[in-house]
Amino acid sequence: MNLVHLLLRSARWLPERPALAVGKRPVRTYRETARRVAGIAFSLVNKFSLKPGDRVALAMRNCPEYYELLFGCWHAGLTAVPMNAKLHPKEFAYILENSGASLCFVTPDLQSAVPGGIAPAEALSDEECAPADVRPDDPAWLFYTSGTTGVPKGAVLTHRNLLFQTQAYLCDIDKLGPQDAILHAAPLSHGSGLYGLPHFAAGAANVLPESGHFDPEEMFGLMERWPASSFFAAPTMVVRLLSSRAARTPQGLKTITYGGAPMYVADSLRAIELFGPRLYQLYGQGESPMTITGLPQREHEERTHLETCGVARTGVEVKIFDDNDNELPPGEPGEIVTRSDCVMAGYWKNPEASARALRGGWLHTGDVGSLDARGYLTIMDRSKDLIISGGANIYPREIEEVLLKHPAVLECSVVGRKHPEWGEEVVAFVVVRKEVSVEELEKLCLENIARFKRPREYRFVDALPKNNYGKVLKTELRKLAAS
Repeated sequence: MNLVHLLLRSARWLPERPALAVGKRPVRTYRETARRVAGIAFSLVNKFSLKPGDRVALAMRNCPEYYELLFGCWHAGLTAVPMNAKLHPKEFAYILENSGASLCFVTPDLQSAVPGGIAPAEALSDEECAPADVRPDDPAWLFYTSGTTGVPKGAVLTHRNLLFQTQAYLCDIDKLGPQDAILHAAPLSHGSGLYGLPHFAAGAANVLPESGHFDPEEMFGLMERWPASSFFAAPTMVVRLLSSRAARTPQGLKTITYGGAPMYVADSLRAIELFGPRLYQLYGQGESPMTITGLPQREHEERTHLETCGVARTGVEVKIFDDNDNELPPGEPGEIVTRSDCVMAGYWKNPEASARALRGGWLHTGDVGSLDARGYLTIMDRSKDLIISGGANIYPREIEEVLLKHPAVLECSVVGRKHPEWGEEVVAFVVVRKEVSVEELEKLCLENIARFKRPREYRFVDALPKNNYGKVLKTELRKLAAS
């Protein structure tokens, strides 16, 4: 089934209900949204001459046009390539080249970062076309997620994958209806955008903060304006809500779904005190979007298993494998693997990485964890070297590759250090051939990678600690970074 029918069904059923809102004002009904989506699809096919399966990139801040273009792509049988609006121009360029995108729509603030980008208004048309017939396993969304090599890989998410994720939300997290709303303070290019789908399916409102970003005071106001509202948040966003001067128990809040990074139990308890049992913790990856395990509201109310990521989602299998892909017994740590209709079809144009990640029919997450006898998952390490700052994944290798471009840098290694607000921050240990300033290294990073990935501290050392095989001992560096 083409995902656009999630929207079209609600447009027939609830034509005058608000589909999109900005701040406290509705801006599009379901009828209006469906018409604009059909017009965009007509334009993509007839004005831009795109064919089924062609890729269309979105380099856009959160705005109503984002969802219209996303559904417009699906209506026309095209594959969307949403991109994080915070990326560096070189990172945008890589994804556009790798995906082979035929078009890229951009919001005005990103015009200079994406030369040749098209304004969303150019896709509007008064003419409409019928929804394209697609197969369940046709690509719907290329989700670019950096690998441990530092090279972004496009996880191919099919119509089947995203429909499964939508149904899993409705089964495990919330029962939704037209009275509900979702607040999109997190980027639509990632988890928040994915969780809009079950809300469109239910005829609920998708609300974009007027500020265009996450602001705790604004969020508390929106929770009160939109009764039965929910939203997805990284743990750092939850902590900021708790610390805000505007913090109060909102009457309109239904659910906060949080994930993307571990949350300390102490912070979970603080959140429960303020928000009550309105919290749902999820564990997922771009390769199995938002849907591996979950810790439901009941567990938060009872304050049990808060140190875990909960149990396998409905229709999802989760196991722990050893280095030889043998299943381990309860309590034994190993690699977390999962299998479900939510798991990606593979990585775009990368059969070797696809074969490694999906060997034996299981998605190998690269994360280390253990399952207890009742199926509760505890994550012990997130992809060994992965740094999670503000809910965003930062892979050290990507930063190391940039630093090594400087002729004065002989060796370097990047690790994460705990940060009270962001979860972790980036620290770079650098061995130099000749003297180099922090300012030079900072300039190099800002020219090549997104600002949020750059090191917050550079430590110049005589040598990097290594084992007998010459491998850098990042565990030792993490200890040094913390000292």
